[in-house]
Amino acid sequence: MCVGVPMKVVEINYPMAVAEAKGVRRTISLMLLPEDEVKEGDYVMVHVGNAIEKIDKKAAEEIWQALDEVLEALEGEG
Repeated sequence: MCVGVPMKVVEINYPMAVAEAKGVRRTISLMLLPEDEVKEGDYVMVHVGNAIEKIDKKAAEEIWQALDEVLEALEGEG
């Protein structure tokens, strides 16, 4: 199974960017998206270090809520 995570773009130096999620910053690639599509403050879905899709803030929050619920359920199994 492949999992992407939503991240907020905080710095761009195309084709690379710095994105943040849950207080963690990572350098990501924007090469799969057009240069003019993403700007600082936008949210993107990141998979294996690559931004694969621009998403809105509401979608990012909903995805993180679902991921948090999965993680809580898995911790309860241990």
